[in-house]
Amino acid sequence: MAIPVSTLWRSSRNTVAPFLPRRPCGHSLERALPGRSPFLPSRRRALELALGGLCGLSLPLQFVRDAGAETADPAAQAGSLVPQAGEAYESHGLSIFGDLALPADFPHLPYAYPAAPKGGIFIEQAGFNTFNTFNAFILKGDPASGLGLLFDTLMTSSSDEPDALYGLVAEKVAVSADRTLYRFFLRKEARFHDGTPIKASDVAFSINLIKTKGHPILRQGLRDLESVEAEADDIVRVRLRAGHSREAPLTVASQPIFSQAYYKTHNFEETTLEPPLGSGAYKIGPFEQGRFIAYARVENYWGKDLPINRGRHNFDTIRYEYFNDRKVAFEAFKAGVFTYREEFTSILWATGYDFAALKEGKVKRETIPDLYPRGTQGWFFNTRRGKFKDPRIRRALGYAFDFEWTNANLMYNLYKRTVSYFQNSPMEARGLPSAAEIAYLDPFRKDLPEAVFGEAVLPPVSDGSGQDRTLLREASEQLRQAGCTRKGNKLLLPDGKPFEIEFLGFETSFQPHTAAYVKNLKLLGIDADYRVVDAAQYKRRTDEFDYDIVVERFGFGLTPGEDMRLIFGSESAAIPGSRNVSGIALPSVDALIEKALVVDTRENLTEICRAIDRILRAHYFWVPMWNNPNHLLAFWDLFQRPQRPPRYDVGALTTWWFDPEQAKRIGWRKP
Repeated sequence: MAIPVSTLWRSSRNTVAPFLPRRPCGHSLERALPGRSPFLPSRRRALELALGGLCGLSLPLQFVRDAGAETADPAAQAGSLVPQAGEAYESHGLSIFGDLALPADFPHLPYAYPAAPKGGIFIEQAGFNTFNTFNAFILKGDPASGLGLLFDTLMTSSSDEPDALYGLVAEKVAVSADRTLYRFFLRKEARFHDGTPIKASDVAFSINLIKTKGHPILRQGLRDLESVEAEADDIVRVRLRAGHSREAPLTVASQPIFSQAYYKTHNFEETTLEPPLGSGAYKIGPFEQGRFIAYARVENYWGKDLPINRGRHNFDTIRYEYFNDRKVAFEAFKAGVFTYREEFTSILWATGYDFAALKEGKVKRETIPDLYPRGTQGWFFNTRRGKFKDPRIRRALGYAFDFEWTNANLMYNLYKRTVSYFQNSPMEARGLPSAAEIAYLDPFRKDLPEAVFGEAVLPPVSDGSGQDRTLLREASEQLRQAGCTRKGNKLLLPDGKPFEIEFLGFETSFQPHTAAYVKNLKLLGIDADYRVVDAAQYKRRTDEFDYDIVVERFGFGLTPGEDMRLIFGSESAAIPGSRNVSGIALPSVDALIEKALVVDTRENLTEICRAIDRILRAHYFWVPMWNNPNHLLAFWDLFQRPQRPPRYDVGALTTWWFDPEQAKRIGWRKP
């Protein structure tokens, strides 16, 4: 799917394989369900986790040891000149707004240590209970974590820049004056793992295959692609439709590259546990379905000496361990079964880290500020169902959730209330709309709630009692105005049917939080419960939109774009497996998204996104949850890392390296 550059595939922020929108990671069970959280409450995140396997978590200004890395600021370097509109140009990279921080002759990424030694192992917990396929590009199956490690792309991202890609398989790109023709020039040394060259015909085959037979979300992301073909063995010719989104060329440049010869004898549309032929820095090693999967570094990887890769891909083995139970997983971490953990549960962070290995200095803990927009998490109503059609009913249900009590009693006051679909980013609407926002909203005024044009809608603040009577009375009044009636202890919908709600999940992480919410809903006369089903059933039901309420998390990064269409767009509301879990279908939002996709300045994009935020918040599609402004990291003291971290990442998988002397000193042995 597309690569909204602002959301390029990353597991923790920067993905090695940005085939899908990147999303902020490291979210706690309570604060988020990230792109790579081990406890995602949404099985549709399987695709993201699989492709975002190589995450790079960076640690701003805090270091385990001084590795002597260079600390140049890319913003201070002589990056590319911004190409003027109407001019053809040739470049070593692509950027949404035309500017690249790094020059064509950059020696390595500023946050990578080019002399980092290779070797050792990095082990973390996988994101799901099991896997049954190594094909992450179709709707079928539950992909293994980390499959993005296998495939190279034409271009790849930097964790310092939210909107840019630099050459990987493609050495450079030539862009026509009207920005509809892109010619990618391939490196002649690029190879698949079997030694065969990567040709333009492989690239064209791959992109066309995804566009025609890939996951529906991936196909939608390539909607602006008119054609892709091999002009020569080393030149790929891409034609985009006139008026395409500004992210379209980066989306194309970020698609995985498959071997055309390999898929002549393998069915792309089927799930499989046969390791596919890749071209990336890693290939699949030992695995046991449902227990673990390991990836082995390719020693003769064709791209290991490219500037974009120097100092990266340092571990000989990257391994994902699968657990069915969170408590069992934590015990495994304490025993050194896996070695890196981003904590997702407040009670564990507050009370669980008192074990022997930590007291002895073998395990380190760090709280790292998260500079990336934190994304959005909440209970989302499925408005495809009649009971949730009326926004007054949806608004009323939000009054029953007592965040203040939940944060104090269940989450040790570690979290802040989420209020926006663009939480903690410049795109978050605040206060009254600006003149620019009004200009974008006015054409739709007659179809929009009056609240859109007032103070940005905020969730209610409770008295922290867990049962705020004032808020519950307000909820009852709103339900009455919406046509609901009370019959004894039961609330009836306007059609006379009992008001029943099922919160759907596939594991118990949110059970305590939901239980407190359900208690208040019952006081309103609503028969609510939290149902936990197995992972396969959850995936089937969410793919088919067979649910009342689910927990969902998404993030748009620093430059929202194509991903908004996937999550808020009317077309995506009807696509099986879509990320539009609420079924949002508003012409005003569709129109503003189309403007956002082609806008030419960041300032205008910001105003449009604020307008979208106002509309969505005034329609009450969700009950917003919470967010944490920090990464909560725990890891065995086995690693070193560069001095200079990425701006928007933690960098663990991409830039850290294994220290065998440290492993020996603390007595850690590979499991």
